[in-house]
Amino acid sequence: MKKGLLIDMDGVIYSGEELISGANRFIKSLIEQDIAFAFMTNNSKPTPLEIVRKLKRLGINVESKHIYTSAMATGKFLGDQSKNGTAYVLGEGGLLTSLHENGITLVDSDPEFVVLGEGRNFTLEMVQRAVDMILAGAKFIATNRDPSPKKPGWNNLGIAATTAMIEEATGRRAFVTGKPSPVMMRSARKFLGLETSDTTVIGDTMETDIQGGVQMGYKTILVLSGISTKEKLGYYAYKPDLIVSSIDKVELPLKWWQEQ
Repeated sequence: MKKGLLIDMDGVIYSGEELISGANRFIKSLIEQDIAFAFMTNNSKPTPLEIVRKLKRLGINVESKHIYTSAMATGKFLGDQSKNGTAYVLGEGGLLTSLHENGITLVDSDPEFVVLGEGRNFTLEMVQRAVDMILAGAKFIATNRDPSPKKPGWNNLGIAATTAMIEEATGRRAFVTGKPSPVMMRSARKFLGLETSDTTVIGDTMETDIQGGVQMGYKTILVLSGISTKEKLGYYAYKPDLIVSSIDKVELPLKWWQEQ
């Protein structure tokens, strides 16, 4: 039976613009062993090709077939929900492309959906327009609810902040399609053609990667090269199947693959 991995990127493969030690060797070993994998990111802004180019600059050579974003999950979800649907979008690049590829028409008035993704090019006036559309009956979709890292000089407000602003103004809670939502966790698995029992998630964040994997019945591996720390693992009601310091400490084939 085919086995495969859904791998988070920031905090697992790289930190900012720096490659995490050993990540390139691990990915190379996956390719050499013909193990199915996809980088799974909540960032809806870049297209798969843009991500491929960034990884290449860091020394990792993959193809677009190895990339799965919250934008792709959102586009597929809306395309399945509403054939020839319409959307007003607060977002950029990858999100716009994915919606178009899934038959969603981008409009400036009377949309079926208001879709919020990452971006710095939309204005407060556009946010107000989105609020009015939601109050008039449009369905509110957010590609993820990732928080700001709350660091001085950070160039991303954090989509959670923008989502909260719109939710407060409308009294309507966003439907979230990205990690840890089952929408993305399931569609990413199907993107690789995997069964539930043959899917393993590798991530650095308990609230997204690990929680999403546990809820879907996937095996999970937490790496400590990013956000999560060993000291705080006891706060959570769930736990990963394996904890390692970084991705290059993951031994292949995984022990649960051998046990099946």
